[in-house]
Amino acid sequence: MSERSSASGKHANDIYGDLDKPAKETRPATPAATVVLLRDTDDGPEVLMLRKNSKIAFGGMWVFPGGRIDPEDYPADGDRDTAARNAAAREAEEEAGVTLDSTEFIWFAHWTPPASTPVRFATWFFAARASDEAIDIDGGEIEDHRWIRPADALAKHAGGEIDLVPPTWVTLHHLSLYQPVDALLAELGSHDARFYETRAVKRADGVRVALWTGDAGYEDWDADRDGSRHRLVMPEHGFTFENDAVDY
Repeated sequence: MSERSSASGKHANDIYGDLDKPAKETRPATPAATVVLLRDTDDGPEVLMLRKNSKIAFGGMWVFPGGRIDPEDYPADGDRDTAARNAAAREAEEEAGVTLDSTEFIWFAHWTPPASTPVRFATWFFAARASDEAIDIDGGEIEDHRWIRPADALAKHAGGEIDLVPPTWVTLHHLSLYQPVDALLAELGSHDARFYETRAVKRADGVRVALWTGDAGYEDWDADRDGSRHRLVMPEHGFTFENDAVDY
């Protein structure tokens, strides 16, 4: 695992770029899709997580199956949401050896990083119940896999045992609030997909913060503004989710 902080003083899993000022978008983010696969156990729901090869983008990170949307994923009518479903199912088969019906996916979130982020993906997040198929990782892009309870994954991240990018961390936090899998999927499907147009800023004390719609500081890029909270605080030692604005 990587060190927990960098020379710049930010957390090693803080993927966002220079925060001196809001950056203008010079190129669109690459469309991508991922699927959160869930299964029930006696101890609560578990989620499938894959560890990326250390030599590729986001190397060493633990992620959900997924990747960029390829041209062949698009249907004849060019529908992007269908393409995202197709891409998530294809990537799950390529990376984990599982065959999924993308029409059964629940679309629950869409994440876009700030323009300052060095590697930018605009990602559809889907969820589905896992089948009984054995996981067979590709051994190329993916080095390892595990089934893990969301709360346990967050604890391992807090302890410096695994690496998680902010969208994965926030998703795991959301998943940890519900059980069994039927209740979790029902909750994810009970509302329209939530869009996270991330704005990354610094507080007055220098701590980096990711802001989302509903946070009092979101519109003005002001992490120190009093009021409602919908944010991920990212000091060197770990992540903390602050929210009183959005119902999870």
